[in-house]
Amino acid sequence: MDRIFAKLLYELEKDHDTVLVTIIADRGSAPRGAGSQMLVGKNGRILGTIGGGAVEARSEQIALEQLAKKESRIHEFQLHSGAKEDIGMVCGGDVNVQFQYIPGTSAYWQTLAGTVLERVAQRQSGWLALKTDGSDPSLLDSAGSPVLGDAVAGTVTHQVWLPDQSAGSFCLPLPIGERAFIFGGGHCAQALAPLLTTVGFRVTVMDNREEFANRTNFPNVEKLIVGDYTRLSDYLTPTAEDYAVVMTNGHSFDFQVQEQLLRGPMAYVGVIGSRSKKAAVNQRLRDCGITEEAIASVHSPIGVSIKAVTPEEIAVSIAGEMIYVRALRREQTGEIAKGCPMH
Repeated sequence: MDRIFAKLLYELEKDHDTVLVTIIADRGSAPRGAGSQMLVGKNGRILGTIGGGAVEARSEQIALEQLAKKESRIHEFQLHSGAKEDIGMVCGGDVNVQFQYIPGTSAYWQTLAGTVLERVAQRQSGWLALKTDGSDPSLLDSAGSPVLGDAVAGTVTHQVWLPDQSAGSFCLPLPIGERAFIFGGGHCAQALAPLLTTVGFRVTVMDNREEFANRTNFPNVEKLIVGDYTRLSDYLTPTAEDYAVVMTNGHSFDFQVQEQLLRGPMAYVGVIGSRSKKAAVNQRLRDCGITEEAIASVHSPIGVSIKAVTPEEIAVSIAGEMIYVRALRREQTGEIAKGCPMH
C-alpha cells in the first residue's frame, strides 16, 4: 500500500486521474487475496498487482473504462469452468474487485494519500476504509476512530478490524510491518536484509564492528546499531511481535544475544549454526535459567531446508521461514491470506 500511495500522491500532484484497483473479497483459490491492489492511469497499470494473468489484464481494461467514465464500480470474476464471464482462468475461486476512480484534482485524496504515508512512516497502525459505493474512503486509527473522513461501523479485536456488515466498506490495515533484528553484519546478513525489506519487514542490523554496520553494506534498512552484544537493552526493546536473526561473528556472541532475547517473548528467534552447536548452546542456556519452552522455540539450524550454501541461498531459506512464521501468526489473529497458493 505505501508504494502505491506514494505513486498515487505523485500522480495527484500532476493532476492525473487514476483508478485504484483493490480485491475486496475472495472465495476459494484465487491469484491474490483480499487487500491486493494496483494503480492504473491513462496508459495502463502504473504500480502493484492483483495477481497477474487474465484477472489483472481484464481488470486493467475495466480500470481504463472507468477512468474514461470517471466512475467507480465493483466487478466479480468467477475463476472456474462454466463461469458466466470466461476469462481463461480456472483457479477454482471468485474475486470481487473494486475500481475506485480518483480525480486528479481531488484535494481530499491528496490529503488522504499524504496522511497514509505519514502514518506508515511513523509506524502508526490503523486502517484504510474503502467505501463500496465509490465515495471518499476514511482513514481510521488503531482504535477504529476516524482520522480522516466519516466514521465506519465496526469493532477492533486483537488489532483486527471487523466491519459491520451493513457498513458498506472494506478495511485494509496500514502496512507498518513487523520489526526484524539481524545481529551480525556479515555476508549472510547483507544478503538477507534487502530481501526482508522487500517482503515487508522493518529491518534493524546490529554489529559490534563499525566497518560492518554501515550504510554502505546496508543502504535500505530502517536502523543500524554499532554496539556491545552483552547490553542489548541499551539499544533495543524487543517485543513479542518482533523477529530476530542471530548470525554474529562468533559463537560466544551468538550465545550472548540469544540468552538475552529468550528472557522475553519473541515472535521468532532464528540462530545460524549446526545441530552440534545448537546442542552445546542449549545446555548453556539451561545453565543460565532459560526455560525449556523458550529454548524449544528457537529456529536452529535456521531457515527452510533447501540445502542452501551461498549467502544468497541462505538468505532465501531464512526469509522463507520468517514469511511462513509471520503468515501463521497472522492467521491466529483472524487474517486469512488466500491465493493460487504456494502450498
